[in-house]
This record gives sequence, structure tokens and C-alpha cells, in this order.
Amino acid sequence: MPEERTTRHSHYNLNYHLVFTPKYRRQVFFGEVRERLMQVFREACLMRDWAVLGMEVMPDHVHLFLSVPPKWAPSDVAKILKGVSARRILQEFPKLRRGKGGGHLWTPSFYVGSAGNISAQTIQRYIELQRKHQVDDPLSGPATPVHQVDDD
Repeated sequence: MPEERTTRHSHYNLNYHLVFTPKYRRQVFFGEVRERLMQVFREACLMRDWAVLGMEVMPDHVHLFLSVPPKWAPSDVAKILKGVSARRILQEFPKLRRGKGGGHLWTPSFYVGSAGNISAQTIQRYIELQRKHQVDDPLSGPATPVHQVDDD
């Protein structure tokens, strides 16, 4: 189960499931290319303090499960990982440049889903119950006065 992490200014549990596919869904990630791609992802994440919670590289797509600080938008995480990996993999394995999709490794799109350690229903219920605990809120029912002021 993903754990809460901290930075100087925040406590967070932001976990993203990212899926990338190579251009034309080519089956290119196996053997040496697969191992190097996994290493490139780990290095890129380590440099930015992104925790790799899970990773699977299939021949025609990649799954990454990352814990990322709140200053990083999921689209930026995807853009950085796809950019860094494409640059390094195409440089180290020039044979991947040939044929269909020549100069590109990845499709321009990606999938991202978020995950934490509690469900959306639990969060919604928690937020709804907060109003009931608010003492000075007229919508929460009869208010309990803290002190009474005389008009005399």
C-alpha cells in the first residue's frame, strides 16, 4: 500500500498509474531494450524524487505506478518520462528509428489514473460530515452558543 510522503511544504499521497504506448503500437520493448527502458525510467524518477511503486514493460506498452509530489502535474510527469526515455532509447538503439514511426518512440497520448489509500466515496463522506461538526454554521442545525452578550 502506498505510504504518505512529505516535502518541506506538504504531506501527500499522490499516486499515478501511467500507460504509454509506442508509435503504431509497435512491439519493440523486449530484451536489452526493455531492460534499458526500465533503467531510464528509474533514473529519471530518482532525479526528481518520484517513487516508483510499480513498473511493467510489455512489448507494446508500459505501465508505471508512481508517487509524485504535488508540485508536478501528471501531464508534466508523462511528458518528462516520455521525452527522456525516447531521447535515450532512440540514441542507444538506432535500429528503432527505422521503419514505421521512424523518428518517434511514443504516441503523443497517454493514460493517467490516480490512486491513494482511501476511496473516493470515503473522501466524499468525510467532506459531507465536516459541516455537521461546524459550531457556527447555521446550516448544520441548532448552534451551540459559546457565550451570550446582553443588550442592556
